[in-house]
Amino acid sequence: MNISIRQPQDLEQLKDHIRQERNAKQRDRYRAVLLALDGRLTSTIMQMLGRSKNFVQRWSYAYRDGGIEAIAPGRPTGRPPKLTPLQEQQFRQRMLDGPRQEDGVCTLRAKDARHIIEEELGVQYSLAGVYDLLHRLGLSCLQPRPKHRKNDLEAMKEWLEKAPLLSKKPRKNNQARP
Repeated sequence: MNISIRQPQDLEQLKDHIRQERNAKQRDRYRAVLLALDGRLTSTIMQMLGRSKNFVQRWSYAYRDGGIEAIAPGRPTGRPPKLTPLQEQQFRQRMLDGPRQEDGVCTLRAKDARHIIEEELGVQYSLAGVYDLLHRLGLSCLQPRPKHRKNDLEAMKEWLEKAPLLSKKPRKNNQARP
């Protein structure tokens, strides 16, 4: 490969990047460029790195055309979130506040959260998407079972004190078995 050094400090920077990089694929990109700058042939670099011809040439030519910045790892792209950061915080606070009277439940589940997002924020989510959103916001979907609003602790204690014994004490049987 016929690639020349763009900046005098590039060799040292490439060696530093190779030492520090944890991602093997990115490390191989830096190695391919370093070996190409060393004057190695494409086939030799392919064998040394165990990568394809396309991989070696793509990253070597990227360095040739754009320098080290061209082979630096980019920010991974993905689908943009459906809720804005402000809406996410509003939803998080709504979930932390707990159920309201109009919700008609004593605890909020994922399908209730889905309904809240749709009604209050105007965005549709799948059930799996709601679970991902809850996880991303640091909310757990597993919580202790809530106590019903009609639950009366005093009445339960009174019943336990007055309740008849449901089982008899075992008789002592001291006779040995034959």
